[in-house]
Amino acid sequence: MADLAEPEISLPVSGLSHKSEGAPSTDGEAILTPDTPSTPPLNSSPGEHDPNTPTLDVTTPKSPAVLSRNSSFSGSISSTLHDEWDVFPPLDRLTVLDLLDNFALPQQLEKLQRGIHARTEKMRKSGEALKEKSAIARERMVDEWRKRVPTAEEQLERYKKRMRVNVDKLGKRWNDTKVITLREKVAFIFGVMNIFISGYLIGAFPEWFHIWYTVQILYFMPIRFYRYHKQGYHYFLADLCYFVNFLLLLSLWVFPGSKRLFTAVYCLAFGNNAIAIIMWRNSLVFHSLDKVTSLFIHIMPCATLHCIVHLLDPEEQRKRFPAIWTIKTSPPGSPTAYANVISMLAWSTIPYAIWQLAYYFFITVRRRDKIAAGRPTSFTWLRKSYSKNWLGKAILNLPDSLQEPAFMLIQYTYAVLTMLPCPLWFYYRWLSAAFLMGVFTWSVYNGSTYYIDVFGKRFQKELEAMKAEVAKWQHSPDGMVHSPTLTPHAGAQEEENKRLGEPTKNNNNNNSDSNDSSGSSTSSLDNIPLLTEEKSEPLASATATATGAEVDGGAKDVARARRPGAELFGAGAAPS
Repeated sequence: MADLAEPEISLPVSGLSHKSEGAPSTDGEAILTPDTPSTPPLNSSPGEHDPNTPTLDVTTPKSPAVLSRNSSFSGSISSTLHDEWDVFPPLDRLTVLDLLDNFALPQQLEKLQRGIHARTEKMRKSGEALKEKSAIARERMVDEWRKRVPTAEEQLERYKKRMRVNVDKLGKRWNDTKVITLREKVAFIFGVMNIFISGYLIGAFPEWFHIWYTVQILYFMPIRFYRYHKQGYHYFLADLCYFVNFLLLLSLWVFPGSKRLFTAVYCLAFGNNAIAIIMWRNSLVFHSLDKVTSLFIHIMPCATLHCIVHLLDPEEQRKRFPAIWTIKTSPPGSPTAYANVISMLAWSTIPYAIWQLAYYFFITVRRRDKIAAGRPTSFTWLRKSYSKNWLGKAILNLPDSLQEPAFMLIQYTYAVLTMLPCPLWFYYRWLSAAFLMGVFTWSVYNGSTYYIDVFGKRFQKELEAMKAEVAKWQHSPDGMVHSPTLTPHAGAQEEENKRLGEPTKNNNNNNSDSNDSSGSSTSSLDNIPLLTEEKSEPLASATATATGAEVDGGAKDVARARRPGAELFGAGAAPS
């Protein structure tokens, strides 16, 4: 145990020899001096070492390795430490300033300060450039704004020019109204005369009525075809009513002995065509050629058939129309007795089916794209017109692919229902006359509704609009001269002058000048030559019409804005 008490260790410190040189030693300090013993061989045992070499006691097991002082290891370490620490002063003379000087902080601070200064200068120059550009842009905008804002004189000239254009338009419209009024007066005369001549022929010469019908249809149909094709309504020409008129012409002039053709024509004319006056709201408006034509193609076939069936002499009927005479004189149950419900429905269904299939394939299918683009047909009009009805709502609730078949089924059901009483119209003269009188009275009622309710209110609204326009021209000229959107605000103008360094004008002078200019503009507007001398006659006429002092009956109808088809669909009527 005594061997392990205090092992003696002697360490050579060659790198710190300058610390021991010249320094006095004390009793408590051990002086370390370098020794130069020879390096022991590598193959020597631990017991064979120099006694001057510091080692651990041999009794210490697994002692640390021996610190060697050979030139290959300790010499390299001492030189490396000396090179790395040679830049520092001695530890007893080391200060904070030495550390700061060693890290070169002043140079870094100076570099950072130069960078900050450069960035500050760059931002200052950018701000000055941006401010200069914004000032230039603002000045340019103000200059453009000043150029675009017209002066009071320019606005007065614009107002006078606008007044001149409006007065010219009013005069042109007034002249066009006179021309159109004359044409519709002529149409009104011919419409009234048509009713008179037709009534006279029915009572006096019924044998000539089918000729009168043929002449009129040869006159009306080319005009209808031209006008409908021009307005884009020519798909209406494929409706059933035109097909029935075509079949009636064939029965009158080509096949007068065909009993089946006559039966089909009679049922379709007194059934579908006659009731269509109510459904399509045909109206007797004498001055409108389109409305007279629509009523003609629905009611004239019924009137013609009524004359040749009930009013024609039997002998004349047997010679001229043998099919009618045969059906009327055939006993019930005979093969030629077609005047019963079953025969009439059967023989009228055949041409109806031919028409319906042809209409579906040639119009609905082949013209589907044009119909979808807005070209009107009877189906689209009925769907729109009766959209609020329970039947229309039921069709519209169906899928798109089923709406057209449902419409065709409903249309055929409607045709069958209207043809059920046709045997009564065929055998009984007074029932036929009462039926014709009823549908004709309905068309007269629709015409009176158009004249009083629709046409009168429409013209009244247009007169009020014209009166308001004339009043605006005469009593609100200041709105054109001193528009708040065009005239700059006084405060904004003063601030702009201050910013640009321009002298600011006296506000009192500005106000007085503006008042003088507005007063002169108002006085000049009150004495515009256009309102007193030029174009005085049309404007005076328009003013008199607007106030109700003088209203021309024909001018009422044509003063409204005419759209394509507006006349056709007046009072809810559709082209047919």
